[in-house]
Amino acid sequence: MRLYEHEAKELLDRVGISVPAGRLITDEGDVNGAVTDVFPVAVKSQVLTGGRMKAGGIAFAADQAELRAAVARLRGMRIGGFTVDKVLVEPKSAVVEEHYLGVTYDPTAKAPVALYSHAGGIDVEQGEAIHSATFPLVPAPAGFRFKELLSGAGVTGSRLTKLTDIMTRLAQAFVAYDCTLAEINPLAVTEAGAFVALDAHIDLDDDALYRQRGLVTGWGLADRDSDARQRSDFERQAEEIDAADHRGVAGRMVAFEGSLGLLIGGGGASLTAFDAVRRHGGTPANYCEIGGNPSVWKVKELTKLIMGREGVEKLAVIMNVVSNTRVDLVARGVVKGMLELGLDPAERVAIFRVPGAWEDDGFAILRKYGVPFVDRTVSIDEAARRALAGQGGAS
Repeated sequence: MRLYEHEAKELLDRVGISVPAGRLITDEGDVNGAVTDVFPVAVKSQVLTGGRMKAGGIAFAADQAELRAAVARLRGMRIGGFTVDKVLVEPKSAVVEEHYLGVTYDPTAKAPVALYSHAGGIDVEQGEAIHSATFPLVPAPAGFRFKELLSGAGVTGSRLTKLTDIMTRLAQAFVAYDCTLAEINPLAVTEAGAFVALDAHIDLDDDALYRQRGLVTGWGLADRDSDARQRSDFERQAEEIDAADHRGVAGRMVAFEGSLGLLIGGGGASLTAFDAVRRHGGTPANYCEIGGNPSVWKVKELTKLIMGREGVEKLAVIMNVVSNTRVDLVARGVVKGMLELGLDPAERVAIFRVPGAWEDDGFAILRKYGVPFVDRTVSIDEAARRALAGQGGAS
């Protein structure tokens, strides 16, 4: 779960890391009260993606007129697929040095890892070497570990003391707020000698959000997609369908601009089916995992949602051999969804491959409506190929 810059900076401020005194602007009326007595200012678009500077998403203003013009230009622009609807206005700092500090998780070492570079900024990846060191989650992050890291990177004197303190606080925030990434880039040293986090990037662990209820409620994180995408109405409707009936699971629905709708089994089977469709030249209209014995109603509503999208011509229902999902319920839901849309199941279901529990009853339903289906002797890959080739299966 990615945070906006202004949210990330709020977390840094909570742990005692200095950030600029900024003001968030969400509409034109906010400009009047936005840092009117301190110029020049930086005007920064707030989007859940990087590359804002290169995309023109950061501006500078020397007076109120330039501030108004910058806000008007930035709000509404598109950056990395996101529309800017709010900007952060901060006093522009007189910078003499830029550093990079970060903390993330190393899956190989199975431990958090602290990162440091002498050169921060928009091209930190192409700058000087990044120094790293792992540290344990328990006990709490200790300063001596980060002093060793920074000293090994060549930091000395008062810089070493100050950077050690900031890195320790960043690591403590990483642990306290269940982060998967917490970075400051750049951490600036100003002409006055102050260390200020000019930009920050923080991702929270989706699976630990239940421990961060204050953040979820305060920032509306429940309505924010975990991969930083802005969910479409189609994807939100799928979530509502899943939440409305506790029986079974309709995994996250992701919309694509294709013509073949998919109802596919969860886990590796869903990825196998999705990739098979693409490998055989198909264009998926969506990704959607189902399982755990969903009710007829849930399958029916998902079928209607997928087939109701403009440009979706057919539906492929593909799962692995199932023991915890009744084939007959899935078959009944798919057929019922088609009929309620006024569609002929025999014409609009490209393939049905869900072998397993109650499959004889399920196949009987499909046979009655002329829906092409295959059993477990036909692989997922072959089922996808047949769906796209128009060969179908038994009827």
